[in-house]
Amino acid sequence: MNITINAKQLRGSLPDVVARVRRGGRVTVIYRSTPAFQIVPLDDTDAPRAALAEDPLYRAEPVGRSTDGKTAADHDAILYRR
Repeated sequence: MNITINAKQLRGSLPDVVARVRRGGRVTVIYRSTPAFQIVPLDDTDAPRAALAEDPLYRAEPVGRSTDGKTAADHDAILYRR
């Protein structure tokens, strides 16, 4: 069973995600509208994976646009003090 969550949801529900993965689930984490990584059970590391280019989430378009004219780097500087 694979679920998809964003990074904010991951931070807010980490104990639930850990429990789900321990039961054999897989979690795809989205960061900035793009799949960033998967969380899989340890015993699942040898399972064959589909090519990333075949994953429909990988090819998905961004879900929104900035309305303030700033770039993603500008937003990072504001949010993360970079």
